[in-house]
Amino acid sequence: MDYVVIGTGPAGVVAAETLRRSDPGGKIKMIGDEPEAPYSRMALPYLLAEDIAEDGTHLRHGSGHFKSLGIDVVQDRVASVSGADGKLSLESGGALGFDRLLIAAGSHAIRPPVPGMDLDGVENCWTLADARRIAAATKPGSRVVLMGAGFIGCIVLEALAARKVELTIVEMEDRMVPRMMNATGGDMIKRWCEGKGVSVLTSTQVESVEKAGDALKVSFKGGEGMDVDLVVCAAGVRPNIAFLEGSGIECGTGVLVDNMLATNVDGIYAAGDIAEGPELITGKKEIHAIQPTASEHGRIAARNMSGYPTHYRGSLSMNVLNTLGLISSSFGQWMGVDGGEETEVADAGRFKYLKLAFRDDVIVGALALGLTQHVGVIRGLIQTGTRLGPWKDRLMQDPHRVMEAYLVRTQGSSYGY
Repeated sequence: MDYVVIGTGPAGVVAAETLRRSDPGGKIKMIGDEPEAPYSRMALPYLLAEDIAEDGTHLRHGSGHFKSLGIDVVQDRVASVSGADGKLSLESGGALGFDRLLIAAGSHAIRPPVPGMDLDGVENCWTLADARRIAAATKPGSRVVLMGAGFIGCIVLEALAARKVELTIVEMEDRMVPRMMNATGGDMIKRWCEGKGVSVLTSTQVESVEKAGDALKVSFKGGEGMDVDLVVCAAGVRPNIAFLEGSGIECGTGVLVDNMLATNVDGIYAAGDIAEGPELITGKKEIHAIQPTASEHGRIAARNMSGYPTHYRGSLSMNVLNTLGLISSSFGQWMGVDGGEETEVADAGRFKYLKLAFRDDVIVGALALGLTQHVGVIRGLIQTGTRLGPWKDRLMQDPHRVMEAYLVRTQGSSYGY
């Protein structure tokens, strides 16, 4: 069997290794379009913060790891895929045939349509090459504007703060991490950052970036501007699906997959940030661009590719973020579901917040800020769909009793009665 994996991120690497275990005699090629060893993008902020060296970003260590497994790593870019013919073409001019194909090509960073975003001194933080340029351009006291306070932006924020730069965050939405936190949580994170010396401008849009001598002038809509040494854009990402045009593979925002992570074309699967598949709670097709989901996708897709049918229950949105020492987390349908109920408790002065969302007597989503002790329990209750019975009403009164509810409903403990 000839297997081809497009992508050398977590989904692709886990898939290739799983294929080798499942099919010891199969031929496996893994294609990556960066001139780097396979690495984790989520490790780049730790590299910028100088907590790790470059090899600390690598997903696997040792130059002979993939060779020892009989996995051929190809550094090239896939130009097109022909699903009907079982072939793909490479930008270098070559072509490869396949019996089974996994598309794990990930996403690319995007920039808003703002004049000046193509100037030198405007960077993304999405690749190792990006991280190298940001490190070279910053030192203690450097003036930096970070565009975007989403999940990725806040991870980059942490790294830039560690570099002791003079940092201004610009977010066009009305709060920080708007897709991860509601107004209560997002406002707490903003106040926390401001208390740590970071300037945060929400409901603010960058209108233009211009050269101003050796600096860059960043102008805001309806307001003043500021001179900076560097602009880092963390305005979002999009799945790498352009090369699939004409392939016959159905795409929405990403590559559409079913509960086997299979596409509509026989023998072709997708995994990771590019895969738009069933969500655990609603069943709607969504993209959850997080490393745990990517790794699980890779494992399950590879098993199905190699003849070991494995059903995927669906992905769960889950994010845990450390913002200058303040831990926040969100899980599942934290914004609530139709016909459901919600409960929350907040202590703004101590930066503590907990919200639970229910469907009937099942927790389907949660937000937590400044609270870490029960995060794993909450995630487990959501993932297993545990029915809480009378404990649902108790949690509506006091969400902090979630550990008691877990022990009673899953371990048979009488604790709390």
